[in-house]
This record gives sequence, C-alpha cells and structure tokens, in this order.
Amino acid sequence: MKSSAPGLNAVSSEAVRPNQKPLSAIFANRFLWAGYVSSLIFNDVFMTLLAFRLAYFIRFELSLEFFKQDALPAMPFYSSLSFLIMPAWVVIFIVTGLYKRENLLGGTEEYSRVGRATTVGMLIIIVAGFLEPTFIIARGWLLLAWFLSFLLVLLGRLILRRVVYLLRRQGYFLSNTVIVGANDEGLSLARQLMAWNTSGLRVIGFVDKKFKQGTLLFSNLRVLGTTEQLDEVIQGYGVEELVLASSAISSHDKMLEIFQRYGVNSGVNVRMSSGLYEIITTGLTVKEFAYVPLVGVNKVRLTGVDIFLKFLMDYLMAIPAMVVLVPIMFFIGVAIKLDSPGPVLHKRRVMGVNNKQFEALKFRTMYVNGDEILKSYPDRKAELKRNCKLKDDPRVTRVGKFLRKFSLDELPQLINVINRDMSVVGPRIIVPEEMENYSQWSINLLTVKPGLTGLWQVSGRSDVSYEERVRLDMHYIRNWSVWLDLQILWRTLPVVLKARGAY
Repeated sequence: MKSSAPGLNAVSSEAVRPNQKPLSAIFANRFLWAGYVSSLIFNDVFMTLLAFRLAYFIRFELSLEFFKQDALPAMPFYSSLSFLIMPAWVVIFIVTGLYKRENLLGGTEEYSRVGRATTVGMLIIIVAGFLEPTFIIARGWLLLAWFLSFLLVLLGRLILRRVVYLLRRQGYFLSNTVIVGANDEGLSLARQLMAWNTSGLRVIGFVDKKFKQGTLLFSNLRVLGTTEQLDEVIQGYGVEELVLASSAISSHDKMLEIFQRYGVNSGVNVRMSSGLYEIITTGLTVKEFAYVPLVGVNKVRLTGVDIFLKFLMDYLMAIPAMVVLVPIMFFIGVAIKLDSPGPVLHKRRVMGVNNKQFEALKFRTMYVNGDEILKSYPDRKAELKRNCKLKDDPRVTRVGKFLRKFSLDELPQLINVINRDMSVVGPRIIVPEEMENYSQWSINLLTVKPGLTGLWQVSGRSDVSYEERVRLDMHYIRNWSVWLDLQILWRTLPVVLKARGAY
C-alpha cells in the first residue's frame, strides 16, 4: 500500500503490516464504535426496565414471607415510574462516563462506574420520596431494583464486551498505533500490545530517528519515519494512537513538542509509557501530592479482587488435592525410605514475595551425600552452575528419577500453598543464589508467589534454556489473569503424563 502523503513516498509497502486496514477503515471503525455505544444505551435501558419488572415480580407477585404482604399495588404505577425515570437514568450514565470510549473495554473500571451510576439513580428516587410524601415506593422493591439493575446491566455489558473482543480478533475495533521510540522499552511495548489481541491497538510500526526508514526491527514491524515526519506518518497510515516510549525520547522539549502538536488533536490520542516498562512488570500507580502527579511502583503484582481470586483458586485446588493424595504421598514416603537412607522430605530455602524466604518442601530425590558424589563429575558440576539443572544427575536415586519424571516429588508443596507461601500456578521457584541471573528482572520476580506449576513447566520444563525460563516468568507476571492460570493448569496434566523435559 502506498501512502498518499508526500513525505512517505520513499517508504516501501513492506513497512506497513500486511493486515493493516486502508484509511477509509478509520471511518468504519468510528461507525463501529457509534454502533457499540448505541448498543450499550439499548442494553442499559432494556436491562434496567427488566430489573424493575423482576423486582416487582419478586416483591409483590411471589408472596415471599420475607416481605410484608400488603395489598397488591397497581402494576401501572410501577410501570409508569420505570419509563418516566429512564431518561434520567441515561443522563446519569452519560455523566458518569459510561459511554465515553476511553472508559470502555479497559478492565474493571467500567463495572465500577456502573455500580456508582445505579446507586446514584436509586438515591435520586429515595430523595424524591423524601421530598414528596405522596410518592410512596416499597423499600423491598427499591432494594431489589437497585441490585438487579446493577447485576443485569453488568451482565449485558459483559456480553457486549466479549463480542467486541471476538471482533477484535477478526481485525475490527482496532486503532492503528505507532510507537515513538524503538529502544528496548519501545520494543517491549510493541511485543506486549501485539500479544494482547484484545487491547484494541494495532501496532503498525515505529517512529525513530536512530534507524533508517523501512528498517525491519522484529516480526513485520518497521521504522516508518522520524519524529520530524510524524505528520506524514499519521496521515499516511491512518494513525489514531501515538504511544511514546519516554525513555527513548532524547529531551523533555521533544516530548513536550509532541504533546503540543498532537495532545489536543481530536483525531489522535497521545499516550506515554512510564519509561520503566521493560524493567517493571508489577504495575504503576499515579497519586497527586500538592497537585503534583507522582508515579509509584506497586510492591506486589496482584491487588484487590485479583488477590482474592488467586487465594480462592489456590485453596479450592490445594485442600481437596491434599486430601485425595495423602495415601499416594504415604506410599511415596515408604518407597523413599526403602530405596536409600535419609529423610523423606527435602527442605530448600527459596525466595518468596517481597524477598521473604521460606522452606519449600519436596520429596527427597537425591542421596544425602549428593555433594560428595558430584565432586567426581567436574563437567556436570560446571553444567549445574551454568543451567541450574542436570539432565543426567548422578546424585538422583532410583525412586527419585521416577518421582521427577512425573513431578511427584513436588506434591508436598501443596503444604506450602496452604501456608500461603506458594500458589498452584506461578513463576518457577528459585534459590537466593539465582537472583543475580534475573538481573534487572529480579524486581518483578518477587512480586508474586512461586507456583507448583507455571508457564515454563508447560513450555518444555527442563529442556527450556535458563534465559527462556526467565522470559516466560516475566511474561506470566506481566500478563497474569485467572484465565491464564486456568490455561496453564489445563496444559499441565498432559505435559506431566508425557514426562517431556523432566529430569
């Protein structure tokens, strides 16, 4: 595709991603967004009216003993009330920003706004009843209407969001995005945005003066021009989003110039990274002190509802598994004692959240004099120091080889999960000496609990290089979600049964 902008005539068609839409798709994208907002308004009105009707049915028609049974009020009164307050309801939703594009499809904030909007709407009805004594509303109906309207509106928006996510995977509802800066941070941002296919951003390339125009950086992303050519790049490629990798911009004056040129342009959104993205994966918070916005680093990766969901998943899986596996663990313990002298369990001092160390439990799989045995194999000792793993480890017992093959040696770590030192799914367990191998990534590793299983275990286990393990751990931390945990768990059992990469 050739750009109509004169400054881009020298750019080859290869500089544009093959799946990039033509410029006319910008208007199609805006049309889709208008349709989506219209669908949200219809959803909110329909679901709220349905909630009011269900509230009437539960309060007055089911004759539940919980409610005081009065004479059945006239249905037309509540029906008329429902339709009369709908315009005010939509206005409240508009004021709370529930139809603004920047507040939609971006995490749980939209759902929090729904809760605030429905609460404000119900408070207005309560105030109206207080000011006008003849305006009498059943309290049971009011509470049910508030709860059901929040629930149903939320459900409808959740379904619509999933539809949009599905369309985004098909190439719709996407905004052409250019990253300003092609340093390590800019490349990390591009990889993350491309991996998260529901983000709504279609990264088409970079703007950076350090590389020649058309230079292929990775995948099929190229340098589209320099910062001096931003006008031509934006017009020629239909750019709607500019993402600034702030660590790649040479001066504050240049950054200010970009914001002055495009920050108030209604056709282009300018977004700036923290400058620490390629290092920090835990998330950042912005808080004002004396009207000065200051950026802080989260001490842990998971907060709020995420912590609760992780805790719930761990306990719902670890406790039943512990009960079911106790007989198997007993027989494993007997086999270990019969195979070689020494304790049944091996305790290893490992790193936990926020540098807290704890004793990770495993079934003993080595001879108690393992260090002395390894001295006879200097080449393998060097390999162990290099990779922290040995494929043919002379220290491993006969029973230990079987336990390692099917990951049965890690079953006692269910106790660590119950003690809340570990999670069922998480990064790989590491000892303090390994921290230096993570270099700048170490700040992120200790923001989540290590796991019984994880992304590296289902991606090849010990056959994966150490550098790849680090990368997989960082990918897991940065992209954590309940769905990712469930996906890893789904893949864990086949990997364990096939015993690939286990030693």
